[in-house]
Amino acid sequence: MEQAREVAARPRVRPGRRVAVTGFFDVLLAEHARELARVSQVTEKESLWVVLVSPLTPVLPARARAELLAALGMVDYVVIAEGCEDLENLLRSLRPDHIVRAEADHERRRRQLIEHAQRRQSS
Repeated sequence: MEQAREVAARPRVRPGRRVAVTGFFDVLLAEHARELARVSQVTEKESLWVVLVSPLTPVLPARARAELLAALGMVDYVVIAEGCEDLENLLRSLRPDHIVRAEADHERRRRQLIEHAQRRQSS
C-alpha cells in the first residue's frame, strides 16, 4: 500500500514548511490547476503537497489523477489516500503546517461536469 500511495512522488520536495491540499481532482480541471497555483503563489517558500482522495464513483482511477497532478509544475508531492480514515492518518503523519480541504468544492465541480456531459449527450 505504501508503494501505491507514492506512485506520483516528485523529487523536488523543499525543506521547511508544508502545505497540503486535499481533494478529488476527478477529473483534473483547469480550475483545479488555478486553485493549486493560487495556493502555491501564497506559499512560494513552502512545499505544496496534494493528498488525493477518491469520490464514491471516480471517473478516473487514483493513479491516473495522481500522475496528472504530479505533472503540474507547482505540485511538489502527491500522496494517495485510500479513504477517509486513511486521509486523517496521512495528514497526521505528514504534519503539514497548513491544510486546504477542497473535497466539497471538487464534488460540486465534478457533479456539474457530469451533468453537463449528460446534457450534451442527450441533445
